[in-house]
Amino acid sequence: MKPSLALSLATASLWHRRRILLLVTLTLTLSVSLLLGVQYLRTEVRQSFNSAVSGTDLIIGARSGELNLLLYSVFHIGHATNNLGWNSFQELAGDDRIDWLIPLSLGDSYRGHRVVGTDRRFLDYYQYGDDQPLQLVKGQWFSDVFEVVLGAQVARTLGHRTGDEIVLSHGGGRTSFVKHDQHPFRVSGVLAATGTPVDRGVYVSLEGLEAIHIGWEAGVPAPGRTLSADAARIRELTPDTITAALAGIKRPILTFQVQRDINQYAGEPLSAILPGVALAQLWQVLGQFELLLMGITAFVVVISLTGLVTVLLTLQTHRHQEIAVLRANGASPSLIASLYLLECTGLAVTATALATGLWYLALLAVAPWLLDTFGLAINLRPLTGVESLLLLSVPLSGLVVGSIPAFQAWRLGNRPSGWGAE
Repeated sequence: MKPSLALSLATASLWHRRRILLLVTLTLTLSVSLLLGVQYLRTEVRQSFNSAVSGTDLIIGARSGELNLLLYSVFHIGHATNNLGWNSFQELAGDDRIDWLIPLSLGDSYRGHRVVGTDRRFLDYYQYGDDQPLQLVKGQWFSDVFEVVLGAQVARTLGHRTGDEIVLSHGGGRTSFVKHDQHPFRVSGVLAATGTPVDRGVYVSLEGLEAIHIGWEAGVPAPGRTLSADAARIRELTPDTITAALAGIKRPILTFQVQRDINQYAGEPLSAILPGVALAQLWQVLGQFELLLMGITAFVVVISLTGLVTVLLTLQTHRHQEIAVLRANGASPSLIASLYLLECTGLAVTATALATGLWYLALLAVAPWLLDTFGLAINLRPLTGVESLLLLSVPLSGLVVGSIPAFQAWRLGNRPSGWGAE
């Protein structure tokens, strides 16, 4: 018989048993979707984290662990163990080897979003992705003590526009019972979406943060000691400390030298970290978990393929008459065995194709939610080489496991008594 006839017979056989095999294919489709999804999200999450600090050479803060400094200064996760003195920041800003230095002051929040005190240097020098600068899609950068610029996600989820007034909360938690309601801020601008933690930030001036905390003691305002907005505008509001700073080095070859000098700074205990190195440590910490998750997902696929073989072996006992007719018409044992290989591989290929389409549809549905909830920009893109190999391994595995019922069929077909003895 010709190969085309074998393919036709295999297709007809699958269609005849479509109700049972549909459930097996659905199970395999879902498990392959899970396998593809884990690898796809793993790649995108790493890319999203890496793109958040693409233009920063050093992150500087009080003496701390590298991961902690990276997470609270860039990703707004956790809190600083100590602050960086303003005098030290000014001295570092005067270093001829440092091209730019962005101050960051954290501690307050707005409806679950971190408030970041900074200045114009943040807009001018901060870069993300492929060295892309920040841009305003509405309004302008703050110029008044009580003006605020919102990240794209904050403006979108809370429905704010330029000109709106907002009241900041004391403390960095999602829930705060103490608000700076005596000093509302006016929204002066909205940043363009970046797919990084910048989208979840609320940006005010360093002077603005100083103004709303004048007269506060032990986390609450002291009666009669706070300033009015007009009084705050004419007062010297230079901060004593900030949380961290982002630095760009004029000549990359000097980066390690500057880092060493900052780590040995005599004025106060400081840490300067390389964002790429800190991220590598983060992936090293998460690497074992990622491998475990991939292993569990791959095991689910194996279980689905095992279920497929079990079904084919079970159906084999009901195919005696069909096989006997094929043998009577001259079908060889090898051809009959090839039917099982084609059926099993065909189901695996079908499940892989369905899984790919299902994953992309799911991604279209959940990508906006991931961006709003976690600030992760998961993009639709062609599959990478690793992802393609994972998908290719499923039909190959189907071919391997299909050899079990195929060998059984070939062995029975070569018996002198043939299939009729069964």
